[in-house]
Amino acid sequence: MPDPQLSQKDNDFIDRQNKVFFDTIQAILKSNPPAWHDNFRRTAAKMLMDAVFHDRFAAHRKPVQQFFHNRIAQVLEGLETTKVEHGVRIWKIYDMAFIARTKSVTLAFDLVSGITSGSADFAMNSDEINRFVRQCNALLITHKHQDHADLRIATAFVDAGLPVLATDETWPNEPIFSKIIHPERSAEKLQQLKLKNYSLELYVFPGHQLRSAINNVYLVKTPEGIVLAHDGDQINEDDLMMDWEWIDQLGKKHPVDVLMTNAWTTDIMRIVKGFNPKLVLPGHEIELGHTVWDRLPFWGDDDYLGLNYRELKKSDYPVVVTVWGESYLYMPELKNKK
Repeated sequence: MPDPQLSQKDNDFIDRQNKVFFDTIQAILKSNPPAWHDNFRRTAAKMLMDAVFHDRFAAHRKPVQQFFHNRIAQVLEGLETTKVEHGVRIWKIYDMAFIARTKSVTLAFDLVSGITSGSADFAMNSDEINRFVRQCNALLITHKHQDHADLRIATAFVDAGLPVLATDETWPNEPIFSKIIHPERSAEKLQQLKLKNYSLELYVFPGHQLRSAINNVYLVKTPEGIVLAHDGDQINEDDLMMDWEWIDQLGKKHPVDVLMTNAWTTDIMRIVKGFNPKLVLPGHEIELGHTVWDRLPFWGDDDYLGLNYRELKKSDYPVVVTVWGESYLYMPELKNKK
């Protein structure tokens, strides 16, 4: 469905232009892989992506759909061919979806198909979803919103006999509800996530996305001793400022290796300071699932949105901003220089 307010000729031009933009973006990303603090070329590529995706009909344009599926194919190829002997390799999928792999375990966080873009042709197909499931050991869902909780994907995990964790607000009226794990939300309780060959240590912190949803903040320790945190859409406001009580202390009680966090939370600097991770991987950048004005652009738009994301990227914290399809290898014993 192209823009109905434009002529076919104009829509065709935008499609041709988008294809040229994506060819340029792909070339830049390939020769400039993810690293601490992006260089100018990667920054320019992401701003170019912003320019394409802030067209409200972007998800319905063939070049955009092809770009997404090409990036998904890149992740799948990586998962199907990559063995991790040391550290953890983390792939960025879409929205807040990340997949983390160590030598012994592969965990999916908030894995979604992209259907919230509004286009079925943009979203992953069944084959792509099933290939993801075959590479993972568990799915951890932070909260009920569709850009974090995808029923098709969760069903595929359950059908494969793999554990799915979610809040009790997630699909309460669906048959899958009784088949998924609803862990206790407690900043103090150490829990166990039982997999086929391992049991992982797990904390589920009682977070919130404003007043719209309870939000599980996961802290998982892999068998290799690497601690991963994913905070979904943790956003504090008004009476929910109580969450700062455990956020501000979290890093003092639990050493965190990698924090996967929402780039457009209201005070990302305070969250990062609280977790005090050795590596920050932001999510919710460069996407199509929200209204055009409400999508966080790579350049920030901090003044309008009231955020301090640009401050984080300029800080001394090790921030690595990945694009759909990219991965980053965190090596704690080498001080993450690889």
